[in-house]
Amino acid sequence: MIRHAPDTDPEALAITALGFLAEESERLSRFLALTGLEAGNLRQAAQEPHFLGSVLDHLMNDEALLLAFCADRHMKPDFVVRARQRLPG
Repeated sequence: MIRHAPDTDPEALAITALGFLAEESERLSRFLALTGLEAGNLRQAAQEPHFLGSVLDHLMNDEALLLAFCADRHMKPDFVVRARQRLPG
């Protein structure tokens, strides 16, 4: 069932997406390599709205990853797009 949550908190969605990336080491490793971060920096970085925007950007730049996230969380991809528009950066 697809969730209908147009008012989803964009920061909460980005943190959920970060958790999704962290569920598989390959996904997380790729994200870390592209951002230049280390696993130890993630908690601190996740407190920054600009960083959270980059998490959603990462999903949106990889259609297969975006679709996997959305299927896993039972949501439409446009929820991610709308959430990204509400974050700075």
